[in-house]
Amino acid sequence: MRRFVIERDLPAIGSADRDALRAAAAKSNEVLAELAPDVQWEHSYVAGDKTFCVYLAKDEAVIHEHARLSGFPATKVTEISKMIDPTTAQG
Repeated sequence: MRRFVIERDLPAIGSADRDALRAAAAKSNEVLAELAPDVQWEHSYVAGDKTFCVYLAKDEAVIHEHARLSGFPATKVTEISKMIDPTTAQG
């Protein structure tokens, strides 16, 4: 599976309450179950009018299918080619 970051434009998502975020996660999980095992959600960052979601997927097309079925736009999808962190400098 390949790793992707998905940028979603969702107005005011950063001010959504816990119940609204719970409902959004439930909807996403429902669609993920339909598309399994071709896509998995790792986690998301919620900020302002956007979310940044990290997914594992067989290809970009299944991410767009998840967006279509869930109603959450995939404004920009970028494949992650490498990861670094502070320990990378200790090489």
